[in-house]
Amino acid sequence: MLHIEPESPKPIYQQLYEQIKHDIIMGNLSIGTRITSTRALARELQIGRNTVENAYAQLVLEGYITSVAGSGYVVNNLQFDLNQKTIERLTTREAVNVASNSESENILYNFQYGNLAAESFPYKLWRKYMTDVLNGPKAQEVHGDCDIKGDIDLRIQLMEYLYHSRGVNCKPEQIVICSGTQSALEIMIKIFPYVEKKVAMEEPCYNGASIIFRSNGFNISPIPICEDGIGLNELAASPARMVYITPSHQFPMGAVMPIQKRIEILNWAREYDNIIIEDDYDSEFRYNGRPIPSLQSIDQYERVIYIGTFSKALSPGLRMAYMILPTWFLPIYQERFTGYQCTVPVIEQKILARFMADGHWEKHVRKICLSQKKKHDILLDSIEQKMGNKVRIYGHQAGLHIILEFLEGQQEDELVRKATEYKIKVCPVSPFWLNKQNYRNNALVLGYGMMTEKDIPRAVELLSQAWFT
Repeated sequence: MLHIEPESPKPIYQQLYEQIKHDIIMGNLSIGTRITSTRALARELQIGRNTVENAYAQLVLEGYITSVAGSGYVVNNLQFDLNQKTIERLTTREAVNVASNSESENILYNFQYGNLAAESFPYKLWRKYMTDVLNGPKAQEVHGDCDIKGDIDLRIQLMEYLYHSRGVNCKPEQIVICSGTQSALEIMIKIFPYVEKKVAMEEPCYNGASIIFRSNGFNISPIPICEDGIGLNELAASPARMVYITPSHQFPMGAVMPIQKRIEILNWAREYDNIIIEDDYDSEFRYNGRPIPSLQSIDQYERVIYIGTFSKALSPGLRMAYMILPTWFLPIYQERFTGYQCTVPVIEQKILARFMADGHWEKHVRKICLSQKKKHDILLDSIEQKMGNKVRIYGHQAGLHIILEFLEGQQEDELVRKATEYKIKVCPVSPFWLNKQNYRNNALVLGYGMMTEKDIPRAVELLSQAWFT
């Protein structure tokens, strides 16, 4: 039975529309049922006929009923049970929440890689700049679209910062703000200038990149990693027209590419007219000496596309990265992305631009780097004390994680399982291998960004018990 609540803030036509729709979804009005005419319902409820017609018009628009000449309005066959689907969605959501809560409750120490502890985020300053941006003279800009490449103030700040910190040479028009590294790679693939969709990648490699290339139909050539980075002989022998590398701190093994090898890979790109994607994802975190200048900074032939991110030093949740295109790529980009919109919220870009302009970004990076170095040193000391020569460590002295290789025959799956029994999360290395048959299945990733200094020794002690007793 339909009823009207005169005191409700909802318009009367909306009250009618929602009640009739509910009756159809619940099956109270079956398929083919002729519903009350507009005239009769208006008279019954003592409301205007136009009000009823507005409610019926919305139901027709959404496909719940149809106007049939000579018969009035009848209920459509929806082909499925909307009510059942709603129940299933709610049940699934509840199940996910329960599973998430259960998983977090079962983890005592979390060695997830790539993340920072929540308390490292500059909440106070971020709130201040958000208020300034929303209340400032240019507040209206927050409510509109920005340039497809991103906010110009942020791109200018990035240009200056990257020149001083990484030696990157560029102009603001070469910088494209993206919602993460994968977003940057998707853009790169759309402007890829060659017919041959062939790319080389380090082995092992960042699997978030390999997923993007594979899903876009690229043929991937895995190139083994040496102590000084990607193997150049194997790269030269591959059919790749592009290579994706992490030369400043190879992910996940941690190799650093020396200057001579950087020159050689640039020569490879110039000689064969190929492209290098330089992912400089955690270059801020070096604990022994100054960061090595970027590959892009010594590229005289514009063969390098440079990708960086704010995820590692600020927050992955911001989904903010950037890509620097060689100037010869700009016409291709403009042609293929005209009409697109920047995928990063304008307000976040403007907040970050202000944050950087006032010098807080570099202060924040120094603070975070010092904090992570302390954790890094404590982790290495703890492993040395508790595990000694039973393991080998890769990737130290930089970044937010290490690779732990086990020398006594332990296997990855069993190591993860035993750590979980002690309520400790560690991460497998196998997802980073393209040719898994080449992986010995005897290593793990330990990320320390989310750990506290005081928790690391105890967590390592428990892991030692789990793995070696």
